[in-house]
Amino acid sequence: MSTALSESKTGFSLAPQNIEEALKFADMLSKSNLVPKEFIGNPGNILVAIQWGMELGLQPMQSMQNIAVINGRPSLWGDSVLALVKASPTCEYVVEEVGDNGATCKVKRRGEPEQVRHFTVEDAKKASLWGKQGPWTNYPKRMLQVRARSWALRDVFPDVLRGMPIAEELQDMPSEKDVTPAQEPANTKAEPVTLDDATFKTIADKYRESVANGKKTVEGFVAWIESKGALMTDKQKKEVASWAVKKPDVVEGEATTVTDDFTSAYEQAESENA
Repeated sequence: MSTALSESKTGFSLAPQNIEEALKFADMLSKSNLVPKEFIGNPGNILVAIQWGMELGLQPMQSMQNIAVINGRPSLWGDSVLALVKASPTCEYVVEEVGDNGATCKVKRRGEPEQVRHFTVEDAKKASLWGKQGPWTNYPKRMLQVRARSWALRDVFPDVLRGMPIAEELQDMPSEKDVTPAQEPANTKAEPVTLDDATFKTIADKYRESVANGKKTVEGFVAWIESKGALMTDKQKKEVASWAVKKPDVVEGEATTVTDDFTSAYEQAESENA
């Protein structure tokens, strides 16, 4: 196939048949206004939802409506959880009861004894959910029912739900916070360093004659020192100037080549005086 569309004897399907079709299909859906707003413009989440849906037995469009991404985690809405479990041949029955003080969910898996889970108003208060702004205020009984259902179905039918969390539960959990200590932004601009007197004396003892006999000019010597990132003080510059002996055959600015030996001596002097 070359498109995300397939057709069989039983009818028309949008189910992708390979990864290329899935990528195209996810991109197409992300541009539609008929998918939940969390998926609009987000083909990556759509692709994950489709994959999760396939593992749960949901068609792509069912996945879009029943899988929610909350705090970065895919989850199932409570009604879809109930639908998946009831559709499984392993489920014998699911019975829910809701009252003023809480909700009860009784479930039975074939070949196993009945399991019962409760979620009461007292449980909701302990979890700081009772009276919480939103669904817990607008539909408190419904939220109690979904909590009892979630506990029962996830405990008894983990294979059917593939370990997927329930969206209503994730919505009540605080979003994860980054606890990594904040770091100070790096100072990309290095502060100028002044050449210390000890390092200057070591270099001066060895290279004073190079300036005195005209092999290196005063300006060339100062430029070489400061090219290493160490600024010379006015006092140090005056001392270098005092080394120079004016000769008729010496032209200012000439003979400024820095040898490897000269550079190594500077680094050695810095190391010795560190």
